[in-house]
Amino acid sequence: MASLNTLLGPLLALLVASLAAASASNLHNDFDITWGDGRAKILNNGELLTLNLDRASGSGFQSRNEYLFGKIDMQLKLVPGNSAGTVTAYYLSSKGSAWDEIDFEFLGNLSGDPYILHTNVFSQGKGNREQQFYLWFDPTADFHTYSILWNPQRIVFSVDGTPIREFKNLESMGVPFPKNQPMRIYSSLWNADDWATRGGLVKADWTQAPFTASYRNFSAEACVLSNGASSCGTNTSPPASSAAANAWFSEELDSTRQERLKWVQKNYMVYNYCRDTNRFPQGLPPECNMS
Repeated sequence: MASLNTLLGPLLALLVASLAAASASNLHNDFDITWGDGRAKILNNGELLTLNLDRASGSGFQSRNEYLFGKIDMQLKLVPGNSAGTVTAYYLSSKGSAWDEIDFEFLGNLSGDPYILHTNVFSQGKGNREQQFYLWFDPTADFHTYSILWNPQRIVFSVDGTPIREFKNLESMGVPFPKNQPMRIYSSLWNADDWATRGGLVKADWTQAPFTASYRNFSAEACVLSNGASSCGTNTSPPASSAAANAWFSEELDSTRQERLKWVQKNYMVYNYCRDTNRFPQGLPPECNMS
């Protein structure tokens, strides 16, 4: 008589496979292409999204959902080769003149020179909180995961699970923090050769066009806003019954990730607004005085 394990083994394998297929991201369901006249495409039955840029136009997309707090992951593969003058922007943003925004921007460069990963946080229409980094790998050779954790206590930017920047909620010190406005995800690939590479000294080489950035494996553990109501409930906090599934809502950096953050900032940060005393002659912003 066949053992129970022998009988159940294939069934369990089938169940695991079907769950994996069900959880695979279908970008058709999550995003709308918003501009580019056909230069943006969702391919492979929703598994891959590509943005293209040529001399005439770039392209872009946005999420169908609005979020008020969440943990957002997306894998990107950036424009390869001579990407000078191009910017691949991937960010969360609300609407209006006093908007909130959480930015990843990838500034292209000449072949062989590293991309600059530009980050910023806007609250109530004001940013000026730029930090820039080199990456410890070639972001054009393969896909890498770029993540934003946004909860009521902090915003954490991560790359392949390694935190590169933390922006804490310091409203008690008078620092505005994005917490009231729902945001959509946006991404675009566009020509910024008037400033993106060496302050605009290096222009885009249009003989290399079209330039292409690729996206896959999107996931969002988040509070989704619909008709003014949050999927997390009226107080925009996940119900206690699902605390384990919504651990991101109170997530903070443990000691290991704090060490990784310090490693990145010591070895790969190339600009930090908190060290730019020329820019803030009246004194650095208050959050810069926190350790």
